[in-house]
Amino acid sequence: MPALSPDLRKALFSLPQKEKDQLLARLVAQDSVLTEQLAYRLLEGPDALEDRRAQLRTQIDDPVRGYHQTPNDLLVIVRQLQARIGYHAKITEDAFGEVELTLRLLNRVFEHQPQLVNRLHGPTQPLLQHLAKRTHDALRQTEKLHADYHVELSSTIEEVLSRLWQSGAAPLARELGVPKSFGV
Repeated sequence: MPALSPDLRKALFSLPQKEKDQLLARLVAQDSVLTEQLAYRLLEGPDALEDRRAQLRTQIDDPVRGYHQTPNDLLVIVRQLQARIGYHAKITEDAFGEVELTLRLLNRVFEHQPQLVNRLHGPTQPLLQHLAKRTHDALRQTEKLHADYHVELSSTIEEVLSRLWQSGAAPLARELGVPKSFGV
């Protein structure tokens, strides 16, 4: 994004307040992410964070259960859910929620789809690669969080790691250097 020239910046700040407010509102309306970020910060506030997380938990739990025709069908759903989690983190700046929700998603896949994750072969390879990579990424994100969150997430991480290493994704996890346990 190009910076404003000093002359234009000075002229912009010398505009009447009403005109500046109109310009600001028009500019903000052009960026949907910024609009939602501002709506969250200014209208909803931090009290809405847990409601947003709860809504995402429901969205994660429902589509992962049930029958999926192919491993790729499940992979598409997992990627869509991961995108929603990422968007949530972008809007709310909720690093802990992003890790917690990602771990929940991984756990639900391992828990509800054992037939699709128990064996590494051609059709399941993209799904298992995705699960191993997401686990690896979630562990790296967890390391960036405050140590208090490590304690809170440790049992969930242990559960994900246990299921990952018992699944067909174990060789892929080994390649990525995913540990077998999470030392707190």
